[in-house]
Amino acid sequence: MSIEMLTALFFGALIVFLLLGLPLAFVLGGVSVAFLYFTWGSGAFYMLVSQMWGSMNSFTVVAIPLFVFMAMILEKTGVAHALYRMMHLWWGSVRGGLAIGTVGICTIFAAMVGISGAAVVTMGTIALPAMLERQYDKRMAIGCIGAGGGLGILIPPSIIMILYSLITGVSVGKLFAAGILPGLLLAILLSAYIFLRCWLQPELGPALPPEERGNWREKFVALRAVILPIIIVLMVLGSILFGIATPTEAAAVGVLGAMISAAAHRKLTWPLLRDASIRTFRLTGMIMWILFAAHAFSAAYQGMGAHSFIEGLMEHVPGGPWGTLIFIQIILFLLAMVLDPVGIMLITLPVFLPIITELGFDPIWFGILFIINMEIGYQTPPFGFNLFYLKGIVPPNISMGDIYRSVIPYTLVEILGLIIIMLFPALATWLPSLVL
Repeated sequence: MSIEMLTALFFGALIVFLLLGLPLAFVLGGVSVAFLYFTWGSGAFYMLVSQMWGSMNSFTVVAIPLFVFMAMILEKTGVAHALYRMMHLWWGSVRGGLAIGTVGICTIFAAMVGISGAAVVTMGTIALPAMLERQYDKRMAIGCIGAGGGLGILIPPSIIMILYSLITGVSVGKLFAAGILPGLLLAILLSAYIFLRCWLQPELGPALPPEERGNWREKFVALRAVILPIIIVLMVLGSILFGIATPTEAAAVGVLGAMISAAAHRKLTWPLLRDASIRTFRLTGMIMWILFAAHAFSAAYQGMGAHSFIEGLMEHVPGGPWGTLIFIQIILFLLAMVLDPVGIMLITLPVFLPIITELGFDPIWFGILFIINMEIGYQTPPFGFNLFYLKGIVPPNISMGDIYRSVIPYTLVEILGLIIIMLFPALATWLPSLVL
């Protein structure tokens, strides 16, 4: 049977089972195993088991439950409340200041927890009511939370980066270093958009009245809120960038920092640790099945001859290597509108990464472009995860249509950031080459 027919059957089966509502990891793994058997026979399973055993023996895998556990603890400690009080005092006098401060807090949270949902839910609970109460435009307020929360997968430590590393084999430490400047760039672009928009249209984000802005003593006292987050970030990222610890060892250091933070806020209790542990076990179990599905898909589709098939297709894309790269970005953007980021990783990385390396592009740089697309996917209708997180916490008078419309300008800003990083690869490659 030709590779074209196998590809049609393979992806057709995936679509049918996904439409039936089955979990993506099990669909992808199950269909891949079936195709492996019928194309290569039972002997192919030894190759699959060998690949999975190699991943399970990887020291990097240990970082996943540790970073998840750190996120689960920090989500409940009260760090976000203290940070928001600080941003409220320092940025309240600026038009759109609460929205800019929200993006800033999401950036700090991203550098601590490594997942997107934690910042969205936390800031949606704390910042959204405060902004709406002070007559902020609802779309401005909702959009800044969805976009800021998405930074959690780009600014290290990032669970998505660890999965990218495990699937592709690139260095997770270099990915972490590569994500810092692009993450800060996107945070600055989002903040600049809010500032300019509210400067031109003050009714979208009015400045706080003088009595709410606080005096200088209150502002400096509130700065204590950033001490613990900065310590945690330095413990995790600093230990990696200065060569003191591997990413996995830094994850353990991060857990220690999260527990110290919880103790400082008097939240370190057995119920908190029990709840965080159970949620960590559940999420880690799901991630392990995702890894199994990734290996099964890679083995099955590559075994069918996918590499030469995709290469042949890409030869018809105009514009040479850059045309191919842009075409891949468009595919990722469209997939992000209907699939979750992990599913896109499972389906596309085994196919696209060999092409990217053959074209001479840096896989670390491509990894950052890939993750920015996934970040955009978190807030892109109709199925962006952050949209549904927001729907669960917004007031009843805010519709799903309001949430969808709120993310459009922020998505355009992030696409601008993606283009800048494509045009200036050193934004992603300079720091890894400097420190690692």
